[in-house]
This record gives sequence, structure tokens and C-alpha cells, in this order.
Amino acid sequence: MENQRLVLVIALAFTAFLIWQQWITEHAPKPAPAAVATTAPATPGSAEAGRSDVPLAPGTPAATAQNSALARGARIKVTTDVYEAEIDSVGGDLRRIGLRRYPESLEQREQPFVLMRDAGGEVFVAQSGLRAAKGAAPDHYAVYTAERSDYALTEGQDSLVVRLDWTDASGVKVVKTYTFHRGSYVIDVAETVENGSAEDWQGVAYWQLQREAPTSSGGGIGQTYTYTGGIVSTPEKTYEKHSFDDLKKTPVNETVTGGWVAMIQHYFLGALIPASQSERNVFYSLAVGGNRYVLGMSGAQLASVAPGASSTFQSKLYVGPKIQDRMAEVAPHLELTVDYGKLTILAEPLFWALKHLHALLGNWGWAIIVLTLLLKAAFYKLSETSYRSMANMRKLGPKLQSLKERYGDDKQKLNQAMMEMYRKEKINPLGGCLPILVQIPVFIALYWMLLESVELRQAPFMGWIQDLSVKDPYYVLPLIMGVSMFVQQKLSPAPPDPVQAKVMMAMPVVFTFMFLWFPSGLVLYWVVNNCVSILQQWVITKRIEAGEDKAAATSG
Repeated sequence: MENQRLVLVIALAFTAFLIWQQWITEHAPKPAPAAVATTAPATPGSAEAGRSDVPLAPGTPAATAQNSALARGARIKVTTDVYEAEIDSVGGDLRRIGLRRYPESLEQREQPFVLMRDAGGEVFVAQSGLRAAKGAAPDHYAVYTAERSDYALTEGQDSLVVRLDWTDASGVKVVKTYTFHRGSYVIDVAETVENGSAEDWQGVAYWQLQREAPTSSGGGIGQTYTYTGGIVSTPEKTYEKHSFDDLKKTPVNETVTGGWVAMIQHYFLGALIPASQSERNVFYSLAVGGNRYVLGMSGAQLASVAPGASSTFQSKLYVGPKIQDRMAEVAPHLELTVDYGKLTILAEPLFWALKHLHALLGNWGWAIIVLTLLLKAAFYKLSETSYRSMANMRKLGPKLQSLKERYGDDKQKLNQAMMEMYRKEKINPLGGCLPILVQIPVFIALYWMLLESVELRQAPFMGWIQDLSVKDPYYVLPLIMGVSMFVQQKLSPAPPDPVQAKVMMAMPVVFTFMFLWFPSGLVLYWVVNNCVSILQQWVITKRIEAGEDKAAATSG
């Protein structure tokens, strides 16, 4: 009985945690719009030394860091089949990216989801530049010029190149190019140094993501329910989180061959990947004023460009949804940014199965239903054993009540008598708990899988459920789930302890309240799981009762 009580405590603790988590998700104050400082555009070559968001070139002395505002200049608009992007002439930064294939919401289907921005929300931009130990070099405060202010990927065109130019009075010229590809969320970034000066040019290129940490107004709870922050991947540490607090307390500074760095959020990310996994780079982070942080990479060694020669520095930028198949092709371990938590070992095969079922059925909701049936089939023998144990426990109900009346408040003698009865009847009192214990890890894995998989974002099922990644708008599925849990309670043997009985009867109410805010895809899984469990339990109970009746008739 003490073990049963322990199982109940664990289940309740798990329930309380999920309720708390969902309450924070629904009631956390919204982030306050970021105030973006606008300064006059910098003149070529006049980037201020010591700005806190500009990395140092190897071998150059450190300067006093200063607060760095995002200057704004002329905008260059870029439209492809997947992007609505804007590049700023100041620094040639990618300042805005809208994802055309991912609407902002079901109510705003024509409005692309804005992943990167420098105004109207949390700052998130991609920057690049050069730092010179000898000679002139444009950082991301230098002003570039472009041939046009509007670029568009036309029909039949597989790629689109946007060229930006910067020239110094000494004769050093830099050409920055962004290459966008049809159907791809990978952007190739290149900076070519053409040394027209009379001396060698020495320096490195850098690429970085600058992002504002999520904030809340009024000092409320203000926590996001999925991880938002930095990720660093190296051959030694394939996936290492660096929260914004970590970036402030312990800056990233390591020389790496290959790997990548990223800023991730729910469903989407921006990642910087070396052009070759054999390249050596310095991964770094910087704390910037205004609650902004930089995570980036730069060349590990100074490159030298002789007078009259040129050299090109290249990298890749992935900006888009967390589609595992695509990300796995871009860089090793990039697909791990789909963070399933501690139960990844269960979540990954579940998603693999769900994806293939969707390919066959064409609907994520029906895929979830079939996946649930397959899981129930896989656990059928275990469930059958458990339900038989529960049915036998239900049969012992009158005897348990008789023992309780006999021993009254003497808990020790009551427990001893109950264990002796279980031994004689060959019944395991914990057998009925096994389905719960088995389902909890699968439930948690499914929870994170459904929460993290961008494929289910705004995916319709049927009728009123038009987005499986959010709560049921009319709470129909949670109510059905609550009723199904209540039916299960009626089919299960009541605990002899009145306190435990009350706790068990309260569970359907508690779970119904909790599931009101759960993704409808997860509630759909639980409803189907419960209904199949009820059917299994009812059939097994009837078989046992029929067997007893037959035995009684034979003996009579």
C-alpha cells in the first residue's frame, strides 16, 4: 500500500509540474517592444573603435567597450519563394526576414512569420564584417552601396545574388554578396577583399547573430515555455546550450574546427555555419547594451592579401524552420536544435513514425490516432496483464472491506492481512499501476515531440481543430478526455484507503483542467489512448467474470 501511495505522489507531482508550466505559458506577460536606437549612418571606414558588438581581430589591442546602437540606413528588399527579407546598407546586415511559407497565424495567413527584425519586437539580426590588423576594413557599421533597392527571385531562376560594395580611400575594396536559393533556407554569405592599396592587407572576417533576450513588462514571471537562447556545436560537444544569462556570465571563446553556432526559439532558428567543416574559427559571444547579446564566429588566423590580389571569406546562414531533414543536410548535428529534452531517445522514433504515417494519410491528426493505436498494440501484453490484475483486485473488493472492518484503525495488521491475502490469491497489488508508469515517459516524449515539431504548427485535423499545435478552442477534446478518465476510474478497483480513493477520483478533474491548455494534438493522443484502454479493460473484465460464472456453473 505504501508503494501505491508513492506512485500516486509521483503522478500528482508530475501533474502539478505540467499545470504550473502551462499556467506560465498562458499567463506570462508579453514582452515589451524593444526600443531600437537609430543613429546617423556611419561613413565608410569610420566604425567606432571599441563598440561592444564588434569582435577584435587576432593580435589587435582591446579597446574600451561602449554601448552599441543599431544604426539604420537605406533598405534593400529581397523577395524569394521562401523569404521576404531586408538588408540594411549600414553593415550590409540582414535586418528583417519573414518566412513566406509560415503564416503569422491562422487569422493572418497572408502575413509571413517574422523571424528576424530590428524594430517592432525583440531584436534579432544577422551581421558580418571584416576586422583588419593592417589596412582598412568595413565592420557592420560601415555603409555599403547596392546597384538596386529591390531584388526578386523570378520564375525559372534558381538563385538570387545581392551584391553590396564598400571602398576605402586607400584603395581597399570589399564586395559582400548574399546568395539566396529557391526553396532553401540556406543563405550563402561571402566577402571579397580586393586590395588596391600599396601594402599588404591583413585581417579576418566575422559573422554573428545579435539578439535581444526575451523580457517581460512589470517584472512578472515572463518565462518562455520552450528554450530561447544560444547553441554552440563543436566536434567535442555536439549540442551545448548557452542561455542569455550564461552568455553574460561566461562568454563563449573557443577555437573550433567545423561546428556551428545558433540562436534558437520555438519552431525556428538562425544558425551560422562555416563554409567548410575543416575550417578553424573562433566561436565567441559578446554582451551588448540594451539586453542584447552576440553569438558569432570569426577566422582563427589573420589572412593576408597582397597588393593587387583578392581573397574571399565565406560562410552559410540558415534562417528558417526547424525541419530536421533539411538541417541534417546543412551541418552535422544541426537537427538537434529540435530539442525534445531528456526523452529524445523516445521522441525521435515517435516523430519518425508519425512523419511516415502522415506521408501515407495526408493528415497529422489521423497520423496521431494511428500512432496511438500502434503504441497500444505494442504494449498490449503488458496492458492485458495489468488489466487482469486490476480485475482480480476488483473481485477482492468485498474481502478487503471485510478486513478493514475487522482490524479498524490498526494499519500495520491490516496491511499484513492484505499482503497475505494477495499472496494466497496470487495477485500483484501494483499490477494496475504499470500502465500509468509505462505511459508517463511516452506521454512526456510525445508532449515535447508535438510541441517542438514545426510540421504540426498550424496543421489542421478536422472540424473545429485547425491547429494541432495549440489548445482546442472549444475545449471539446479535454472534456472528452476527462469523461474517459472518469470511466476508467469506475472500471478500476477503488483503493481501500478513503484518502487514496478521494485522490484517485479527483484525478480526472485535475487532468481535465490541465489539458485545457495542452496542444490539441497531444489531447487527441490521450483521448484515443483512454478510449482504447477502456475497451481493453472492459473486455478483459468481462472475460474474467465469464470464466468465474462458467467455473461456478461447472462446480454446481
